[in-house]
Amino acid sequence: MSSMNTLIISCSLNPKSRSALLAQHAHDILTQLNIDNTILDLRDFDLPLCDASSAYTHPNVAKLAEHINNADAVLLAVPIYNYDANAAAKNLIELTGRAWTEKIVGFLCAAGGHGSYMSIMAMANSLMLDFRCLILPRFVYALENHVNHPEATDQHDSETAFEGFVHPNIDDRIRELCNDLIRLTHGWAQPHPYPTAGTAAKRQNLQPPTTS
Repeated sequence: MSSMNTLIISCSLNPKSRSALLAQHAHDILTQLNIDNTILDLRDFDLPLCDASSAYTHPNVAKLAEHINNADAVLLAVPIYNYDANAAAKNLIELTGRAWTEKIVGFLCAAGGHGSYMSIMAMANSLMLDFRCLILPRFVYALENHVNHPEATDQHDSETAFEGFVHPNIDDRIRELCNDLIRLTHGWAQPHPYPTAGTAAKRQNLQPPTTS
């Protein structure tokens, strides 16, 4: 396995979640590519609502924060509700806070219609501004007829039917997302050839270049 450590978090609490299938598909692809990755499902964690107080000490919060902190990159599989990522995903970020600092983050979104395409930007901007995350510019946006859940009662018509759980177009997009994730994470991990600016206590006295 690669030394790159990727964490995939399925954020839906729906027992018939389609975004969970997107997470599983990304896990399968990364595993085939020999990329070390872990998939976590929030349905398996009893989490408190973030109260900016005692919720941070909950043992499941500590477990998830440790997983996030140890990851080089995180893929969030989220359902889109009311033109935004679901509340469970936002609650996770609020609970685990600084564990997200400078992580590479990508998104796998499951939505009911085309109109919510840019809904994930609020969460992306929050991660970027609050924790200086590097957001993958490519994300996956799958509609209901793009994912076949084995327990779903609704059936696609013959024009949109396909074999397997994920539509071939969505499979392509998840593979592209995984490729971008790998390239960016490996580049991010490489030693930088230039000195860092450092803190105020470590600043050097920089002199302007001399001119002849």
